[in-house]
Amino acid sequence: MPKWAKLFRSQSFGKGLMSDEGWVRVEFTAPFKRNLKELVKRYRQVQADILPVIEQLQQGNFIGDQITGTDYTVLKVRAKNSDVRKGKSGGYRLIYQVVSPETVLLLLIYSKSDRPDVAMKVIQDAISEALEAE
Repeated sequence: MPKWAKLFRSQSFGKGLMSDEGWVRVEFTAPFKRNLKELVKRYRQVQADILPVIEQLQQGNFIGDQITGTDYTVLKVRAKNSDVRKGKSGGYRLIYQVVSPETVLLLLIYSKSDRPDVAMKVIQDAISEALEAE
């Protein structure tokens, strides 16, 4: 079984992933898990494709472009979609919130081929839902 499959299975799309001491804790929010569950049905490689992004976040590399219009530090990063073969431009978008230097919340994931962008209200709702779950 590949590394990514064990990682996601062991978490059952769980609360989060944390590596060795000093690394950033990456937590999956409920909206992210719902989005990912839908994508897994259509794209077999989605988990393997987003794993490099998650690993970058765990190492403290807050990659991507900052999304304005919210009071929080929210970023959007692109990831390739191996199933579509259009590179990053036709790949996935992961939206995440940097809660602290030690914690990141994965808020949303979507395929660029499914929808061109996400409304700010959807992002704010995902943040609200994550805050309520804490």
